[in-house]
Amino acid sequence: MSTVLITGGAGFIGSHTAERFLAEGWTVHVVDNLVTGKRENLPAGVTFHQHDIRDAAAAELVASLQPEVIVHLAAQMDVRKSVADPVFDASTNIVGSLNLLEAVRHRSPRTRFVFSSTGGVLYGDHTVPPNVETFPKDPESPYAIAKLSVELYLAYYARVHGLDTVALRYGNVYGPRQDPHGEAGVVAIFCGRLLEGRPLTVFGDGQQTRDYVYVADVADATWRAATRTLPAPALLDARAFNIGTGVGTPVLRLAEVLSAAADRAPQIEFAPKRPGEQQESYVDVAKAARLLDWRPAVTLEDGLARSYAAFAAQHASRQPLTRTS
Repeated sequence: MSTVLITGGAGFIGSHTAERFLAEGWTVHVVDNLVTGKRENLPAGVTFHQHDIRDAAAAELVASLQPEVIVHLAAQMDVRKSVADPVFDASTNIVGSLNLLEAVRHRSPRTRFVFSSTGGVLYGDHTVPPNVETFPKDPESPYAIAKLSVELYLAYYARVHGLDTVALRYGNVYGPRQDPHGEAGVVAIFCGRLLEGRPLTVFGDGQQTRDYVYVADVADATWRAATRTLPAPALLDARAFNIGTGVGTPVLRLAEVLSAAADRAPQIEFAPKRPGEQQESYVDVAKAARLLDWRPAVTLEDGLARSYAAFAAQHASRQPLTRTS
């Protein structure tokens, strides 16, 4: 039975990825510091280890398990926090990743290392989407710079040390278990506001596009990247794959489809455009279709309906019971 170690596996994407590997009969270990991850997200059957990816204990775990695959999802994900404290962002997203890569190099060199990068902000605002993997990268936030830096390290470790590395550039992932508090995906935020009967806030004119991809499709792509035969390591983009839908959806269209799923007609409140926000962002996924035999299976309408139903069930479970006489 093959073994996978999933960092950040108690989080949103990580828990769905754990479920995907379990369904394929893998032994699944999860490492998470529970800063944003939640124990209740963990599916039955995983072995949980509470460590920070920067710690020696995380490196020792890699050495002791010597898994066939590491899926590295743990990250500092808040773009605003990366702007406010780029040193902290780099310590988690770059130094933490290097801690794991060095453990693989020295103690588990046959492990395939699958890294969760970003297709939303990696390319910056200087390309015309859909963005292809080989497009120039010019990120505008410390978060995106860190993701690109780790990709460059992956290419280095593959060419110089012979490690088996892969980078997956996710679009805007949404679905059940996404956190609607703080800086989270707009789908989770809109679901929370719809359930609370509050207006939906749209920044700018609402025509900015994003590539919204359902979390189960992302988990499937991640499993395929972990198990398929891949091209030989070469330049930066040789083993990088965009994971999205190839469709740019405006925020106002997203609000419309989600409101229909909720059977509600919320008020839309417009706010000033946020500085530095991209106007258009979506990715080309032909390479993943060709080399991973992967295509998104869940439509936006279906995915939003599933997401709203999951958030509604969670919301209902938290409401106090009404006493009846």
